[in-house]
Amino acid sequence: MDKRIISGLLGYLTLFTGAAMLPSFLLAAFTEELNGAATFLLSIFLCVAVTFELERFGGLKGKDNIGVRDGIAITSIGWLLVSILGMVPYFAGGYLNLIDSMVESFAGFSGTGATVFEDVETLPRSILLWRSLSNWVGGLGVVVIFMAILSQLGRGAMFILRAEMTGPTKDRQMPRIRDNAKMLFKVYVVLTIICAVSYFLCGLEIFAAINHAMTTIATGGYGIYNGTVGEYGNNYLEFCMAFFMIIASGSFAMYALAFRRGVGVIFRNTEFKIYLWIVFVVSAIIATDLILEAGDSIETAIRRAIFHVASMSSTTGFVAEDFDLWPPVSKAFLIITMFLGGCAGSTAGGLKVARIILLFKFVGAIVSQKLHPQQINPVKLNGQVIEESVVHNAAKFFFALVMLDIFFAFVMMFDGIDFVNSISVSVTTMSSVGPGFGIQGATSGYALLPPLSKFFLCVCMFLSRLEIFTVLVLFTPSFWRSRDGW
Repeated sequence: MDKRIISGLLGYLTLFTGAAMLPSFLLAAFTEELNGAATFLLSIFLCVAVTFELERFGGLKGKDNIGVRDGIAITSIGWLLVSILGMVPYFAGGYLNLIDSMVESFAGFSGTGATVFEDVETLPRSILLWRSLSNWVGGLGVVVIFMAILSQLGRGAMFILRAEMTGPTKDRQMPRIRDNAKMLFKVYVVLTIICAVSYFLCGLEIFAAINHAMTTIATGGYGIYNGTVGEYGNNYLEFCMAFFMIIASGSFAMYALAFRRGVGVIFRNTEFKIYLWIVFVVSAIIATDLILEAGDSIETAIRRAIFHVASMSSTTGFVAEDFDLWPPVSKAFLIITMFLGGCAGSTAGGLKVARIILLFKFVGAIVSQKLHPQQINPVKLNGQVIEESVVHNAAKFFFALVMLDIFFAFVMMFDGIDFVNSISVSVTTMSSVGPGFGIQGATSGYALLPPLSKFFLCVCMFLSRLEIFTVLVLFTPSFWRSRDGW
């Protein structure tokens, strides 16, 4: 690894983090919120100070190229550094203690969206805006946004894109990686603007519309009310939010390609079509269950089902009511959608639909080969043959995700949380959902969890946001070993 390049790029990331805090500082200053203005000014100053320190040890030169280990280190350490700096406004402003500030920041940048604040309605608007901004910046990927702005990465940017983007495949729409990052960023911004305008037309005030648009497209789910969407009691808003949460669950690379080749790209995408079928089928099952078991009217059951299935499958985590009170069948299907998540290349968390498709096709190919040993059965997705290594990586990720779910559940049971609650918190956190069942609840978040569990949840969110292996590789001795030794 080249420590000079890594330090230089991390310096850019910390400076970018300070710039992301500027809107909150300006809002606090404009509204004469002195504590908030002082807090964000201090946080920005700290980001700048860290930038100067990092730049003392490194920097970029015109012909620098980034290797694979450099890309992984920049992505992992950069994400961790940004999340730590992002917790400063909560701690310095006296809103949360140290561990809770860390949890809130990690949940924001990872798009998990669960909160440790017991009453967000008492928070100043500058802090509410920062929570939403942390969702939005972390949603597409702070490193991808950073790549779209910075022009010095060259060919080495490929390694950062591979480390940061979620899902088993990394589609490219343009020959140059930097151009791909810029296109993804443009799609992200445009969708956020359209979403904010739509929410405003549905009756939200401008501040609420902007905040909810950022957290919707980022599938983060931070809101400005304790009951999130349920506080509005607006049926049109719920259907509008469900639509944009489903849109945010699709691959942003697919949208970028559709911009160049037409909307037919979207309708031909196998993964997105299967994701829509999952949303439709699960919504129908839950709506039927709510009609039969909860006595809902048809319109109410459909609205409740579609909204929450869209919210949980996209891992956004918005809630319109306490779904912990729903019948057992409905809750079971919600857990399934949380685990599956959205599409590869989206801002959604979870296992990803593409991996489910690959694993099912892989199992089918194995069964077919048992019957016809000489037959070759390649696994295909969107009409293209998928390399065997990609399929194997999907299986490895599934195994790692399940094992980590079990491990973190045992850690929380050791910390005094009962079995059901431990499983719920572990699955929803590893899937970057946020809301859950039991102690976590639809809206209560992480406030009631013990300190040790909160710390491990930060680790959990770090792993899930960077899709496990990007982080785990940091703990292998060979990663840190140079060609010439240690």
